[in-house]
Amino acid sequence: MYYLRDISLKYGERVLLDEISFMISPKERIGLIGRNGAGKSTLLKIIAGQSSPDSGGLEFPSKTTVGYLRQEFELNESQTVLDETMTCHAEALALQQQLNDINVQLETREDYESDSYSRMLEDLADLSGRLEHFDISALEVETIKILKGLGFTDKDFSKKVAELSGGWKMRIELAKLLLRTPDLLLLDEPTNHLDIESIIWLENYLVDYFGTVIVISHDIQFLENVCNRIAEVEMGGIIDYKLKYSKFLEEKEKQKTIQIAAYENQQRDIAQKEKTISRFMASATKTKMAQSMQKLLEKVERIEIPVESSKAMTIRFAEVPRSGRDVIRAVDVSKSFDDKTVFSNIDITIERGDRVAFVGQNGQGKTTMAKIIAKILPPTSGKIEEGSNMHLSYYAQNQSELIDLKSTVMQVMEDKAPEEMRSRIRNVLGSFLFSGDDAEKKVSVLSGGERARLAMASLIMKPCNFLILDEPTNHLDIYSKEILKSALKDYQGTLLVISHDREFLAGLTSKVVEFKDGKTREFLGDIEYFLGKKKLDNMRDVEMQKTDGVKSVDVSNPVKKIDSEDAKKIKKQIQNTERSIEKLEGEIQLLEIKLADPNFYSDPKFMETNKKYKSLNDDLAAKMLEWETLSFELEGI
Repeated sequence: MYYLRDISLKYGERVLLDEISFMISPKERIGLIGRNGAGKSTLLKIIAGQSSPDSGGLEFPSKTTVGYLRQEFELNESQTVLDETMTCHAEALALQQQLNDINVQLETREDYESDSYSRMLEDLADLSGRLEHFDISALEVETIKILKGLGFTDKDFSKKVAELSGGWKMRIELAKLLLRTPDLLLLDEPTNHLDIESIIWLENYLVDYFGTVIVISHDIQFLENVCNRIAEVEMGGIIDYKLKYSKFLEEKEKQKTIQIAAYENQQRDIAQKEKTISRFMASATKTKMAQSMQKLLEKVERIEIPVESSKAMTIRFAEVPRSGRDVIRAVDVSKSFDDKTVFSNIDITIERGDRVAFVGQNGQGKTTMAKIIAKILPPTSGKIEEGSNMHLSYYAQNQSELIDLKSTVMQVMEDKAPEEMRSRIRNVLGSFLFSGDDAEKKVSVLSGGERARLAMASLIMKPCNFLILDEPTNHLDIYSKEILKSALKDYQGTLLVISHDREFLAGLTSKVVEFKDGKTREFLGDIEYFLGKKKLDNMRDVEMQKTDGVKSVDVSNPVKKIDSEDAKKIKKQIQNTERSIEKLEGEIQLLEIKLADPNFYSDPKFMETNKKYKSLNDDLAAKMLEWETLSFELEGI
């Protein structure tokens, strides 16, 4: 068993952790959740021995090994991927090197009778005995297995660490930690830089892990699949249930309801007693009784109503200038990198007010197309037509990593703010939970969640009517995701978002563009409609579904397309059909408002209206079928 007893920590006047105590059983899988800044990472550092509490302590069995995946780490940039990962077996490798050195010396020596030669033979025997606990060849096999599970290929093993991005370096650090197999494995947001295949591999690895795992994550499905216990850090305390994440939410809400009901009952009882005491105090013969009742009432242990943190970021997008009807048109766009073609001959039209989601497997071109639309990457062929009065803002997948670490929070905001917004910088920072002296903090000392908030804050300093967000929920806690989603629902401009988070996308967009096999296909509806049409259960199925062929397409042998003149006619028919669908949906919505009124059923026009309602729905179904048929025909399906 592992014990945390009365862990407390203060920063100035702020109490971050207030006498937190809990017991950790062997082989538990604990999900540590809570708002950004609640103290999750701090608590994990205390458990890891990387930080000390003001009071309280840890009680672990002797010889307990602890492994901790930090947000910041250092690797030897000059090493290859495989060699750097193998350094986690330092003890075994050092013993092997000593053994090799002795063998080399023994081959050249001839003083077989000397004492030094005898001592060398004794050292050789000792090293050989100690190495029996290790199998060097098996260690390399296991290292390769872990690296491949985390997404590396055979070709990657010989690459220098310096050639890798921050996300891939984190995978090396994670691999080294897993290979050490500590008794207590502590992971701080391990899925942030992993693709879906690696996340699923990690889930399976952690479920079967021999030791105890404590993981901080904002990935709801990851928590649900891995953890059998959830501990939420909130307002200095901890809410802890040995339940799966979904059941944890249910139990938390149930206990909150029970506690509120008990609080309200007690308050009614107290009010009644106080009323009686006041009445008795007014009577000379009952004063003594009233005083006794008062003393008893003062001894009653008061139930406290659950208090939730009111500290949450607030996002308000500025009013947007009106753009032209067509915001962006991608015409016959292809993109290749060297001899690899990501996609060919793509046509995408985004109109004013559209809310579009790009989905598909990693490597199919979602981010590439977003960058082409944002004029960050040029297309290999084709063109991007920009509508009138379009003002674009782009949030990159690694936006928080692009901020200058040497700058302060205020400097980052000042660099991004147009002149008319400079007076509001402090207000915007405050709404993103950077108050007072926080503005003077260096970016280098911020947590991953804080950098994500800063990146989002700097983005909204510039008013825009076309917003492109690539994986905007990375590093955001579950609560902040909901706040961002709510703000985006109120956003009046045109939205393009790339995300694999089903909960975030649900109800947020009205059009889904799927990238698959170098082509795109549009679906008029949100992510739930898309998954239903594809007969898929979740977003992981989208990213894991088999492609119809090779991911890349050779530009020299492009996919066969229908005649260009016919394509233009079909595109025109599709546009007309979409307008008809939009008009029918508007008429249906107006009738639904009428039919929702109970008094309308006695109206003489009810039968006629109801008949028209059914007729419009039939027309809508026919138009939807027509649109789908034309879309398939355009793609040559």
